[in-house]
Amino acid sequence: MKLVLASTSAFRKELLQRLGVDFTCASPEVDESPIAGENIEDMVVRLSESKALAVAKTCENDTDGALIIGSDQSAVLNGEVLGKAGNFENAVKQLTAASGQRIVFHTGLCLLNTLTGHKQTICEPYTVEFRKLSQATIERYLKREEPYHCVGSFKSEGLGIALFDKLEGEDPNALIGLPLIKLITMLKFEGLDVLE
Repeated sequence: MKLVLASTSAFRKELLQRLGVDFTCASPEVDESPIAGENIEDMVVRLSESKALAVAKTCENDTDGALIIGSDQSAVLNGEVLGKAGNFENAVKQLTAASGQRIVFHTGLCLLNTLTGHKQTICEPYTVEFRKLSQATIERYLKREEPYHCVGSFKSEGLGIALFDKLEGEDPNALIGLPLIKLITMLKFEGLDVLE
């Protein structure tokens, strides 16, 4: 069975490459709008499933089947859901609000077996505790790394690590966008052992 990452994220692609398995990437066409009253954990799981199912439609004629990985991430700061800043000004606002605070990231993961229809899903939380950040520090960081397409306006795998006091969670890869520890377990359940 082929392995397909239902994402065009360079970060997720790089994480999956660490496992040393062959895979392809496909762009999932899904509406990522939140549903009124939906909590963040349910939302990221729903969107992960939606992405996997959207890509599964492109594999319908593949008689060998595919294992499709869908993932989605969002974050909460003081009860407010964070998105991608998109530009310098919004990133300054996000990091100013995050200064001295805790952000909880929620990463949804879905593994779909197109032959059996079996679907495994989880939501992996990861907490980032920020240092007290001056405006000058925030602006210097943003100008150096330009993380405007990242939820929370930082790259933990880069210089963004200098913004943190503490990280808490089971899998640091979840913070970047793909919980590899849980994914390895899911793949093994479907008969794909990354160490064999």
